[in-house]
Amino acid sequence: MPTLDFKGKHHIYAHHLSVPYRPLEHDESRSCNPSSEEDNLIIHGDNLQALKALLPRYANRIKCIYIDPPYNTGNKDWIYNDDVNNPPMQEWFKEHSPVDNEDMERHDKWLCMMWPRLHLLKELLSDNGVIFISIDDNEQHRLRMLMDEIFGLENAIAQIVVQTNPRGRSLQRHVAQTHEYVLMYAKDIKTAEVYKIPKTEKSLSEYNKQDDDGSYRLLRLRNTGVQFFNRETRPNLFFPIYVDPKTGDTSLAPNVNFSVEVLPTTDDGVEGCWTWGKDKINKNPGLIVGQKVRGGKWRIYRKDYLKGESLLTLPKSLLTGTEVNHEVGKEMLTKLFSAAPFEYPKSTELIANLVRIASKGDAIILDSFAGSGTTAHAVLALNKEDGGNRKFILIECEEYADTITAERVRRVINGVENAKDKTLKEGLGSSFTYCTLGEPIDIKAMLTGESLPSYPVLAAHLLFAAAGISIGNTKLAQKNDDGLFYSEDTNDYYLHYQPDLAFLSSDAALLTQDHAERIRYASRQNGKKAIVYAAGNYIGQRELTKMGITFCQLPYVLHER
Repeated sequence: MPTLDFKGKHHIYAHHLSVPYRPLEHDESRSCNPSSEEDNLIIHGDNLQALKALLPRYANRIKCIYIDPPYNTGNKDWIYNDDVNNPPMQEWFKEHSPVDNEDMERHDKWLCMMWPRLHLLKELLSDNGVIFISIDDNEQHRLRMLMDEIFGLENAIAQIVVQTNPRGRSLQRHVAQTHEYVLMYAKDIKTAEVYKIPKTEKSLSEYNKQDDDGSYRLLRLRNTGVQFFNRETRPNLFFPIYVDPKTGDTSLAPNVNFSVEVLPTTDDGVEGCWTWGKDKINKNPGLIVGQKVRGGKWRIYRKDYLKGESLLTLPKSLLTGTEVNHEVGKEMLTKLFSAAPFEYPKSTELIANLVRIASKGDAIILDSFAGSGTTAHAVLALNKEDGGNRKFILIECEEYADTITAERVRRVINGVENAKDKTLKEGLGSSFTYCTLGEPIDIKAMLTGESLPSYPVLAAHLLFAAAGISIGNTKLAQKNDDGLFYSEDTNDYYLHYQPDLAFLSSDAALLTQDHAERIRYASRQNGKKAIVYAAGNYIGQRELTKMGITFCQLPYVLHER
């Protein structure tokens, strides 16, 4: 498969692995009705570091990701500030920052910015999850190659065209651009869940016939793709159907009543085939009817009732209509803030359309370029619409994370007092916890006592970094005096730790013989092995192995993942 090469790629190729873990620190004063560990999240901080911070709890758990990264048009500056540990790279980024239209290497820098973020997003996405990325012509072709390389060409689902500006951009020199794109990829196309959506009013109007079983429409039984589906390619689907000319009823066997023979041929005599075989017709005889058309010919139709799957349709690769326009997004912000703080905000309905086809129930939705908070608005609106319990996670690095991103969500939840729109006035309800990023979990900082993470934070980090286990919303805590904090089918996990340098420097922080014997007994009672994290130990490796204990020394076990 062809891959995209760009300046700096070999330096940032594994950069996502070296990004330090930072704990999420809750800010109750900026939160809105915070409820539990399973609350919605709005995170203020660098999105690369925030994505890394989410891994211990959310790796492989996000069902739907939507991001709207910088389009890199050159008209708006953006700053690349990833702390890549490479002096020439750091100098290159500083030389032209912010990245603007004068920077002839802005496309390389944009790709350097996207690469590690896409890797972390993939790690967060569930095996049945889907990611959507808004983009325009400036970077669309490069982004597709990047996605093909990171997510896999085989996992590309669609490139959706969205008509965001029907009038077209008047500043375009040759062709007025009316659209943008949304790239849609699965983490694994074999297990991805993409849902059908309700049919439009226009589609529903086709069901204009009625009988005792309900509303229905008539669909031609003959396969219309005669080039590929015909008597030669599908001989078992070429057979006569007989019609009663008085009633339009059909039969596979002729008699006095069923006297009109109809074959699956086109008007010009090409021999096609039916879409149903004889067995299926015999099982559903009441669904197959004949109708006389102009010229005295008879055609065979099947009844398609408006129920079950017929109420739904596959999502389309073209989104049009006023509800997906940028102007609608702008109008909504104006209703919320009296003025639109963003020039081209996405409409709530556009994001809702995307989330709708990729999530149900209690799915988690992530947006790491949150901007004005449209994704949270869309998630809350969808929950109100279908009774779902979806959760959102927003990440915003700019200073307006509180005053615009979170404030919009507060107003959508609590309602806008003077709003004319009833839903906006009453509010959609719900809650969120506002978070910032804490100090990195770092070996040197732990050795000096400069930064000691809390017990739950360190436990979650160790569990993910060393064992690859993402705990979700489970609240980790010491379950007994021996430091047990997590159990799975084959292993018990122990952490002997206090966020206190005096404790960590003392003999009390070491794994003793008595402590190890208690752990050995408890784990063997359950047929498990034990993994123990502590600052040191008094026991030799051979004896630990006999006990079924794997010892991991703090803080050196904090290897980068």
